[in-house]
Amino acid sequence: MATSSFNPETQTYNSPRPPILLPTSFHLSLTSFIFHSTSSFPHHTALIDADSNETITFLQLKAHVSSLAYALRHRFRVTKHDVVLIVAPNSIRFPISFLAIVSIGAIATTANPAFTFNEISKQVQDCNPKLIITIPEIYNKVNRFDVPLLFLSQSSSSPKFSYYSEIIENYAEQASNSSAFRPDNNVKQTDVAALMYSSGTTGTSKGVMLTHKNFIASTLNFTADQDRYMEGRNVCLCFLPMSHGFGTVLSLAQLRRGNVLVSMAKFGLENVLGAIEKYNVTHMFVVPPVMISLAKQWRMVKNKYDLWSLKQIISSAAPLSRDLIQTCADILPHAEIFQGYGMTEACGKISLEDPKEGHGSAGSTGTLMPLIESKIVSVNTKKALPPNQIGEIWIRGPTVTPGNYSE
Repeated sequence: MATSSFNPETQTYNSPRPPILLPTSFHLSLTSFIFHSTSSFPHHTALIDADSNETITFLQLKAHVSSLAYALRHRFRVTKHDVVLIVAPNSIRFPISFLAIVSIGAIATTANPAFTFNEISKQVQDCNPKLIITIPEIYNKVNRFDVPLLFLSQSSSSPKFSYYSEIIENYAEQASNSSAFRPDNNVKQTDVAALMYSSGTTGTSKGVMLTHKNFIASTLNFTADQDRYMEGRNVCLCFLPMSHGFGTVLSLAQLRRGNVLVSMAKFGLENVLGAIEKYNVTHMFVVPPVMISLAKQWRMVKNKYDLWSLKQIISSAAPLSRDLIQTCADILPHAEIFQGYGMTEACGKISLEDPKEGHGSAGSTGTLMPLIESKIVSVNTKKALPPNQIGEIWIRGPTVTPGNYSE
């Protein structure tokens, strides 16, 4: 944060990056915003599932979201402000489900499919979902809540359950012909779009209310440097859990920009390297354990994969050591390694190293992103401190109302 702009009058730090202009339309949903951004290239690939090889274009993405949204309203009777829980691993159907939910003014909430029944139960009791979107493999964790289930994958056909593929097929015509259905119908930027549950590091995991405006701002913020430096269409690999705020915003941001999003259900080093080669991945977002795995196992796989398409690796969640950065830089000399910092309460990325100002600084998370403001305050008095002082860092970004800070 030391290289961010400091305002001595307000005792705040601001981003040195160019400002971002946000859409001013009051009646605008996150879904409509993304589709408007991608309307000029409908036949470009939007999503690739590395596990199933399924691929869909932006035109197909819109059709799937429309069909599922229609079914949410007319089959499952989900209305505005109802909560829908997604408990599923990464797949291209995860962001489709998220966008369909928020397009009708309902509220999406997500849970890690690795959670125990008790962990999922706490979230269900807290948010009271009207529908659970999940997969058959974790049926035993979600079948005791007396909540309707929609399965994203289909292991068998049973009339007592609803399946994604049948929903898309059965409601495609109604969704396309319905004059009553509009993705942004009665949805405002200030409406809550999602309840993203924090990691619980300060106690019980809490649901963070994020609005459509939060997500719109964060999707622009997330790829601000790509836009700033006029990069072409990138290919981003996402194996970070889409059930986590990082994975959710990462996915939405790539789609908003028109990039290709390659989904992978879980991390495995050889699977990741194979996907980079197969799909010509340019950007990969990771956490430190992934970099450690790369450093430890590289000799086993170094001659098996062509990874020259990879341009950037961006790590977050914890700092990388100087030695680890250097080891990975030696392994992938053509790929830049950056560090960033984010939090669920700020709807994603807060700071990131600038691609044009060097990279790989141990412990550094770079400068503040656009739309983010920060201050250092005294632990005791909570008053702002000048530079080079030690205290608490308070953040204000697109997730909170003007004048309020998140510690």
